[in-house]
Amino acid sequence: MLYGTEFHAACEEYVRDGKELPGRFEFARSMLDALIAKPGEKLCEYELGLTEDFQPCGFKDENVWFRGIADLIVLDGGTAYVIDYKTGRNTRYADTGQLELMALAVFKHFPEVQKVRGGLLFAIAGKMIKDRYAREQEPELWAKWLSDFGRMKKAFELDVWNPNPSGLCRRHCAVLECPHNGRN
Repeated sequence: MLYGTEFHAACEEYVRDGKELPGRFEFARSMLDALIAKPGEKLCEYELGLTEDFQPCGFKDENVWFRGIADLIVLDGGTAYVIDYKTGRNTRYADTGQLELMALAVFKHFPEVQKVRGGLLFAIAGKMIKDRYAREQEPELWAKWLSDFGRMKKAFELDVWNPNPSGLCRRHCAVLECPHNGRN
């Protein structure tokens, strides 16, 4: 986790300020240079907040309902690029769901944006997992996420948390009594 935090900080300072990359992150220079070369305004570690009625608000506002931080947003007219840096070595379980959520928040914060091109930049693996979103997709994407949210809200209200296996169960889950925990 410390490595990832340091990597994110180095990328932010390199893209935003032109500060030299530390030697151990030199491998990411060409990928970051390609992002810097994209036309448009670069927003690093950009905090996005939404109210429960999907209005843009500050990340720390009292009425914030959704919070997200984009590692890099490049605003170029009607198109935005949303990049999330990843330090994992394996792209096999890449989850573009966070790109969807960031795209939805970008549409709300930047009304001129009609298209979002998202990418999970797996810097160590040298791969970019890409996805595209159009403003017209907002209703269907919100419906999907709100359905998931509804299930979580109900679980919270009832304090019933049914086990749900995922790729993290085997080695990372701290809930030892769960039947899916790999340490059992």
